Amino acid sequence: MKLSGCNFHGITVIVFVMLGINSTSAMTKFNVLNFGANPNGRTDSTDGFLKAWNAACGSADSSFIYVPKGRYLVGSLEFKGKCRSPEIIIRIDGTIVAPLDYGVLGKSRNWFSFEGVTGVSLTGAGTFDAKGPSLWACKASHSNSCPSGATTLSFTNSNNIRINGLTSLNSQMFHIVINGCKNVHIQGVKIIAASNSPNTDGIHVQLSTNVEIFSTSIKTGDDCISIGPGTKNLWVEQVSCGPGHGISIGSLAKDLKEEGVQNVTVKKTTFSDTQNGLRIKSWARPSTGFVEGVRFTDSLMRNVQNPIVIDQNYCPRNENCPGQVSGVKIKDIMYTDIRGTSSTPVAIKFDCSTKNPCTGIKLQNVNLTYLNRAAESFCSNVVGKAVDLVRPSSCL
Repeated sequence: MKLSGCNFHGITVIVFVMLGINSTSAMTKFNVLNFGANPNGRTDSTDGFLKAWNAACGSADSSFIYVPKGRYLVGSLEFKGKCRSPEIIIRIDGTIVAPLDYGVLGKSRNWFSFEGVTGVSLTGAGTFDAKGPSLWACKASHSNSCPSGATTLSFTNSNNIRINGLTSLNSQMFHIVINGCKNVHIQGVKIIAASNSPNTDGIHVQLSTNVEIFSTSIKTGDDCISIGPGTKNLWVEQVSCGPGHGISIGSLAKDLKEEGVQNVTVKKTTFSDTQNGLRIKSWARPSTGFVEGVRFTDSLMRNVQNPIVIDQNYCPRNENCPGQVSGVKIKDIMYTDIRGTSSTPVAIKFDCSTKNPCTGIKLQNVNLTYLNRAAESFCSNVVGKAVDLVRPSSCL
C-alpha cells in the first residue's frame, strides 16, 4: 500500500492507493488544533471541536477528526447529521475536560451529543472527564438549586456507530446513552465513577436494534448497563461490573404504552460487590411492555447483594404505584452457568406480577452460596423449571 498526502488550510487529504487495484479511496483529516482547539486545559476549545466536525461532516470524502494528546476544555456540543461525508472517524488521544462550574454542563441534557448521524466512529486512548463529583455533592446536600446533570456521550437516531477504547470518567449523569439507533458496536471502553454517584448509569440502551457491547469495564454508582424499552437484538459479552447496580433490564412500565425488550444475550460477565447481578425490573403499574428471549450465560458473582432478581413490584418512594400491579409480560428467560457468592441470604428472587406471572423461566447449572453455605430462593407468581445442578434449591 502506498500512502500519499498533501496539506492545505489546516486540512490533510490522505489518498490510499492499493497495489494491484485500479481504484483509490480518499480520507480527509481534520486536526482540531487547526480549528482553534487548545491542549492547555484552560482555553475553551468548544468552538474548535464544532468547526472540525462541521468541516468533516461537509466533506465529500470519508473524514478523520484527530484530537492529539493534551487537555481540552470543552462545553456542551451537538454534532448533527445528515452529513455529506459517508464515514467520520474521530480519534481521541487527549483528555477532554468539562468546565469546573458543574452548572455549565449540568443545565444541558448531554455533553457530547450525536444526533441523526451515520457511520461515526469514536476511538482512541483518550478520556472524557466530566468532573461529576461537585454536582454529586450538590445533590447529596439535597439543595433545590442543583441541575439534573448531563450525559457524557449520547447517540440518538443514528446508525452504524462504533465506540472503541475510550474512557468515561466521573460523568454527571449517564456515561453513554444509545437511543433510537441501529447497528452499534462498543468495545474496550472503561467507565469510572464513585459507588455513591447518583444516576451515573454506565451504558443505557433503548429503542435500539443490533447493539453489541464487548470487553468493557464499568465501575459506577448506578446500573452498569441499563436496558430500556424498545431494545431488540442486544449482545453483551465480557463485561466486568462493580461497583454498581448490575446489569438491568428496566425499569419498565414507566409509561402505559411502551415497547418491549427482546432477544438479549448477556454472557461471560463478572460482578464484584454490586447491588445486583442480573436484574429485570418493572414498576407496579399497567403497561403494554414485555420482556422475552433473554439469555444470561456464564456469570461470576463476587459478594453480590442480589445475584439473580426479577422485581415487578418496583415502586421507589411509593410514588404513583401503590396498590397497582405490573402489566409487563415476562417470558422465556434463561439463566445458565451462574456461579459465585451472594452477600445476602436470598440469592435468587423472582417477585413477579399477580396479573402477569413470569413464564418460561429456566435455571440451569446455577451455584450460588451465602457465607460458605447454600443460599435461599424466593418465588412469587413465576412458572419455570430448574435443570441439572441448581443451588440454592430452586422454588420453581
